[in-house]
Amino acid sequence: MTLRLYDSLRRSTNDVEPLTPGQLGLYVCGPTVYGPVHVGNARPFVVAMTLARHLRRTGWEVRVVSNLTDINDKIYTAAQAEGIESRDLAERESARYLDDTSRLGLGRPDVEPKVTESLPEIVEMIEGLIAGGHAYASDGDVYFRVADFPSYGALSGQKIDEMQPEEITSKKQAPLDFALWKAQKPGEDAAWESPWGMGRPGWHIECSAMAMSALGEEIDIHGGGIDLKFPHHENERAQSEAMTGRPFARTWLHNGMLRFGGDKMSKSLGNIDRLSDALDREGNETLLSLFARAQYRSPLDYSPDSLEDARKSNDRLREALRRAARIAGDVAPAEGGPLATAAAEADARFRAALDDDFGTPEGLAALFDLVRVVNAATDAGDVSPADVAQARAILIDCLWVLGLDGLGATADGPPVEAVALMQEREAARATKDFARADAIRDELKVLGWVVQDLADGPELQQA
Repeated sequence: MTLRLYDSLRRSTNDVEPLTPGQLGLYVCGPTVYGPVHVGNARPFVVAMTLARHLRRTGWEVRVVSNLTDINDKIYTAAQAEGIESRDLAERESARYLDDTSRLGLGRPDVEPKVTESLPEIVEMIEGLIAGGHAYASDGDVYFRVADFPSYGALSGQKIDEMQPEEITSKKQAPLDFALWKAQKPGEDAAWESPWGMGRPGWHIECSAMAMSALGEEIDIHGGGIDLKFPHHENERAQSEAMTGRPFARTWLHNGMLRFGGDKMSKSLGNIDRLSDALDREGNETLLSLFARAQYRSPLDYSPDSLEDARKSNDRLREALRRAARIAGDVAPAEGGPLATAAAEADARFRAALDDDFGTPEGLAALFDLVRVVNAATDAGDVSPADVAQARAILIDCLWVLGLDGLGATADGPPVEAVALMQEREAARATKDFARADAIRDELKVLGWVVQDLADGPELQQA
């Protein structure tokens, strides 16, 4: 099936037609590293990395590029508040972001450029825009001339006369013109040399230069949060296409925001849950399941209830995989049986759902249908271990796309201390000491185990 994605510029779902058949370049805007990232910041990363996994599994060659913005106004402000050098803060937060997102277990993008490592390409692009008449220098700053790009506003759907300027300054020829280079200001402790004097690049030009350097003048997919559509992506598109005369991105892919207490999760609003804290508390599989249960373009509620639903979803998958593992034993998977056939059909549905605008909820539904078939067959008892093994292998292979293949991990059994804690929990429940019983659940989770209360008694399972 052909990959189809919703393009924000055309406002429709279309076949993805890469520049080179079978190969796809994907650029996704990474964070501005002025503080710890929150769970909402992880959504573009998860969408990009899981989409790449799906494409690679279905035969595509994919190159994923995601930047780190380590030169920005917000970094100067945050560093001043802490009383440290802006470069030191950017280095610290870059390392923290890499550590936190690596804990999601999805691997790393193929290229992760930093602005501080891309200044020659940025300066060269600004010089090209000035030479082409699309930009102008003004007292140490350089601005893009918005009037020189007739389709400005097409991506965000805004009208020129309704837009608000990013900054108001007498240096600009027109209010909507935006900065490509900014002269060093008092209090800014870091600056770089340029033909226009000491300063630093503007936010938007950074991504254009980094994307083109890694993927060429025209890229297949440009991704990021929907909050970046204007002004960031609008400005990226304008300056890039003015420079090259070619479409900057063949598909503009925007993910919806996480909602925390009804509002968008945002550092500026203060309603955030740090990614590192969420990973410590919930584990990566709960967060990945939460993301997969919603279509990537939709807003996603982040709440105790939605996290609990994600945990229960994972528990169902984990239990089905463990049951299948007990029946299959060491028998090699084999095709041809009824469960293997059902698994192949579920796999086809899963791939088709993800090919259709990356419909992960529909893909998960196909996998849970397979779980019901496997559970029914194993309950009946008349089933081939090799057939069960094949169904289990296909289910794990599909879950790998979403980063949930670890749900199929097996172990020799819980450690002695976990068994002792479970027995202590049962004693606490018998004496109605429910506070202690709940505390023991938390202690077991730290050890990597959870208690499942089954009909024939409690059972320890890996978290």
